[in-house]
Amino acid sequence: MTLKSKRALRLIAGLIFFGSMLPALSPASADLYRPIPATADGIGKSYLGRQIAQVMGWQGAQWLEREEREREERGDLLLRELGLKPGMNVMDVGAGTGYYSRRIAELVGPKGKVYAVDVQPEMVAILDAVAKRPGLGNIQPVLGSDKSVTLPEDVADLAIMVDVYHELEFPSEMLTSIISALRPGGRLVFVEYRAEDPQVPIKPLHKMSEAQIRREAAQNGLIWERTANTLPWQHMVIFTTK
Repeated sequence: MTLKSKRALRLIAGLIFFGSMLPALSPASADLYRPIPATADGIGKSYLGRQIAQVMGWQGAQWLEREEREREERGDLLLRELGLKPGMNVMDVGAGTGYYSRRIAELVGPKGKVYAVDVQPEMVAILDAVAKRPGLGNIQPVLGSDKSVTLPEDVADLAIMVDVYHELEFPSEMLTSIISALRPGGRLVFVEYRAEDPQVPIKPLHKMSEAQIRREAAQNGLIWERTANTLPWQHMVIFTTK
């Protein structure tokens, strides 16, 4: 082998090694996310044409438990649409203070389980206290990450995100994680304030249109099942996994 050939081989080997040290770019990161000028309620990053909203911090926990929430959101109708049954396992992604986790836990009963997932340790601490209450021992608080629910595969029959999805910093990666944790044929429910309705008194970036929800869900291979229009302010868009 000539000296020139040896140098060429060393160069190729070096390039391969250097390439192996670089982080792999997912299709979502490379093609779907775009930096944009941040507005007051956004993070300066768009996903499929939508600016991602800032997360409501744990300091706003009181708002999640506000007295008028039931009247505004009609949680009773929401829970009815889920068709929960005793023994089901449910992921409450972005569970916050456990407003819905508590109600779901009662409906799935002691043989069921609620994985109450949140990315804020302060919220998980609140959920830990909730899970210690009588009758709510089937709630399992889970500290998630910005890209994952940090749960094993095939553990849940259903996942729900109530006014959460629009704030996910990495929505594509998070949906991939949720789908992995769902059993085959499991359902994923998006509950979001209706962007199409100017009468809904919520900041624009904290609302989503049904068309945008369906577009983003389809990007991750979810199959639209139906949209429930029974809630006063929110879409309830239901998908199934393959």
